Amino acid sequence: MKTIKFSISIKQVILILSILFLMVSVSCAKKTVFNNSPITPAARGEVSVKKDKNNNYNIELQISYLAEPERLNPPRMTYVVWMLTEDDNHINLGQIIGTSKLHVKFETVSSSKPKLIFVTAEDDPSVLYPGNMRVLETDKF
Repeated sequence: MKTIKFSISIKQVILILSILFLMVSVSCAKKTVFNNSPITPAARGEVSVKKDKNNNYNIELQISYLAEPERLNPPRMTYVVWMLTEDDNHINLGQIIGTSKLHVKFETVSSSKPKLIFVTAEDDPSVLYPGNMRVLETDKF
């Protein structure tokens, strides 16, 4: 049986790791965190946006410690997730369900590329324009 020796230099290891890191970072979703909010100061969360093979954008929010909307001042009925598009249009992505839990997850798909994601407290989940009570907001993507 023949033994094969395998040697690799530090430079080659660094090159291989750099290529792997680049491949993983390109294929992964763009993630950003929500900024702290004076309305719901305990709330924390992040947004993940990933473009799929059909050129749609998969949007996923994970939020922790979001107060029940009835406990806000003034009280509201629900939370609504919004997207600001690159054309500066506001799109109602939907209502967050289950805020009585400590952790909520929201997922949706959009054909428009998001420029900004934010959450408002509303009395009606089907509103066409966001109200003035923004509880969470990302920086621009």
